[in-house]
Amino acid sequence: MRVAKLRTPRTAWIEAALQALASGGPDAVRVEALAASLGVSKGGFYWHFKDREALLAEMLDSWEQTGTAAVIERVEGEDAAAREKLRLLLELAPAADFELELAVREWSRRDPALVDRLRRVDERRLRFLRGLFAEFCPRGADAEARTMLAYSLLIGSYFVLGGDGSRSRSELLQLALDRLLDESWT
Repeated sequence: MRVAKLRTPRTAWIEAALQALASGGPDAVRVEALAASLGVSKGGFYWHFKDREALLAEMLDSWEQTGTAAVIERVEGEDAAAREKLRLLLELAPAADFELELAVREWSRRDPALVDRLRRVDERRLRFLRGLFAEFCPRGADAEARTMLAYSLLIGSYFVLGGDGSRSRSELLQLALDRLLDESWT
């Protein structure tokens, strides 16, 4: 009796490619290297993907789904007021793969074709944040400012390595995010 060989799942290739991107940028996403990391031959790659470009496109789809659509669905699924939804979103943020987020952003600086996708993702995230802030900020400009501050803080805080000496970086981040949600700050 002949035993069928199991193929490496498509999702395993995508996950390995995302890890390679996060650790080494787009040049690290090579079929041979991915196959080696998965312990398989590179022939299995072509069962799932036409070429490397097809893999890159699916990687970006996965990044967008996981880091944007799934998060928004999770937060929107809560039966809570906007401020509590924002707190949940901010609690979920540290679990995000920011090495991957930063790798995609760096990649977009070198690949004009990726800029439109990154812009679309940022606009969707900003629109979601803006909608939540608008529910409790009486002035539109206040909601806009908090939206930009929150998003910039979440993305940019991963470039900051230190604290103020008495608090850790994560404590300072939490303090800043709490301030953005403070009811008296209007």
